[in-house]
Parts: sequence; structure tokens; C-alpha cells
Amino acid sequence: MFLGIEIGGTKLQLGLGRGDGVITALWRGTVNPTEGSEGIRKQIVAAVPELLKKANSDRGLLRGVGIGFGGPTDDAMQAVIKSHHIAGWDNFPLASWVSDLVGVPAALCNDADVAGLAEALFGAGKGLSPIFYITVGTGVGGGLIIGGQIYRGVGKGAAEIGHLRPVYPLSHGSGHNEILEHYAAGWGVARAATDLARSGADLSGIRRVAGDGPITGKIIADAARAGDAVAAGILDEAVQALAEGICSVVKLLCPRRIIIGGGLSLIGEELWFRPIRKYVADRGMAALTGFTDIVPAALGEEVVVHGALALARQKLGG
Repeated sequence: MFLGIEIGGTKLQLGLGRGDGVITALWRGTVNPTEGSEGIRKQIVAAVPELLKKANSDRGLLRGVGIGFGGPTDDAMQAVIKSHHIAGWDNFPLASWVSDLVGVPAALCNDADVAGLAEALFGAGKGLSPIFYITVGTGVGGGLIIGGQIYRGVGKGAAEIGHLRPVYPLSHGSGHNEILEHYAAGWGVARAATDLARSGADLSGIRRVAGDGPITGKIIADAARAGDAVAAGILDEAVQALAEGICSVVKLLCPRRIIIGGGLSLIGEELWFRPIRKYVADRGMAALTGFTDIVPAALGEEVVVHGALALARQKLGG
């Protein structure tokens, strides 16, 4: 049995399983960014015995731990390089810390990479290769899976689609100088509304949907679905930015399938996947058109835990 851990900017999950696509027990918590990395480590310390008790199991049955971390990681050092969302993680030896806590070896990798591994082995990419996975939520991350293995470049990470610089979206921010995350991540979509409000745009349709709450990517999608033109324009810009990034992925890698997950992918077929496919078809390289399909992720909120368990099985357990 393995332990899988997901450490994100807003979410913390732990799961038990054999790394075969089945989670036998799950613990889920919410991250408080103000408590930094130390707060998350305290949560993990408390969650491990709770999860084992829930599964009617004990640490003696664990063979290893896989960790999917929300930020760049170092394969050789098995350490976090940095977190863009939570303070206190820079150069932290996370795998050895978890190993000391649990008493078994641990393997660490970026969360988008392990999510991609899970989708390739058990989800929307099963039986296909290469697979390129994209998560669009708090940030925009990518993972390239070839023959059931994560491609990691020189061991510091790869497939960072969120840091590409799209050409088409220019209506807010500084245009060419901004990375894809600034347009397509949840916070970037919300920021577009703020920028437009400063320029005098009418956000009344969006605010009717938001009520007293904050304007989020989901709120903008709901307003677009209700017919608000400003919201539709914001969402279209995010879609165009992501499509532009996907065009670059196809030109460089021509994967068999691109799988999109994360919170914004839940916007759905009509407002998200269909226009993405159209822009990619219209703007992509003609010679490579038709070889890569674009589909939703299949494994839901537990995708990183599935991937962390699979990583532990590959690296530590057979």
C-alpha cells in the first residue's frame, strides 16, 4: 500500500492505494496561505494518522509515499524549488521530511506532472502516447507523459505551458509581456474583469451573477452563459490564450491527446472545449492538424492523488 499526497495552493489531499487507479481512503483539507508551508506540514502530520485510522490500517503496511507538489521540484535533490502561492517552501527537502514522518521512502514531483501521469495511466489518456496534460485553475501547469513515464527534461521540470507568452490576447495587461497564466488561470480571468472596470467597462451583468461575493472565473463563465457580452469577451480571451499555448505544444510535440483539467475546465464543452478546439484548428500548423485531440480530464478532484500513488509505485514499489 502507498500513501499519495497532493500539496496545492488552496487544497491538501492525502490518499491510500496501490497506485493502480483505485483510492481506498481519502483525506481532504483546505490550505490557509497565511500559515505558510509550516501550516501545511502541521496539517500533514495530523492527517496521516487520521487517514490510516479511517482506512483501518497502520504505517507498517506502507511501502512508500508519492507527493505531487504545486510548484517546481528538483528530481535529484527531491526538494521543492519554490512555491508561487505559499511562502516558506523554497529549497525545502520535502521528500526526506515526509519519509522521516512516515518511516518509508518518498518520491516527489510537480503536481501537474503526476496528474498527467494519472490521466495517462487511468483516465482520459489510457492506452495512448504521448499525452500532454494541462491543468487550468489557480495556475496553469503542464505535464508530458511518454509511454507511461513523466518527461522531466534535465530533472527540474518541463512542459510549463503556463509560462509561454501568447500573442493574440491583448485587451488587458501588458500584452506580449505577460505569460499564459495571466490570461487563462482563474485569478487571471478575474483580473481581466478588474482591468476592464478600471477602463470604464460595464460589469453590471457580471456583478448580478456575483452578488455580494468576489468575481471569479466561475462567475465570469456563469455570466457569459447568461448572455453577458463583457463576460463572454473575457472568457474568449482566456480561451484564445490557452489555444495559442496549445498550438505551440502541438508544433513542438504533436502529442496524441491533450487532456485539460483543473477548475476552469469545468466551464464545459460549449464555452471552453469547443472554442479551444476551433481556435487550435484555425491557428495551428496545417501539416499537424488532426493528429492531436483535445478532451476533458476524467479523474476529477483526486487526479493528483492518483498520480502521486502511481509515482510511488513506479519509483518505490513495483
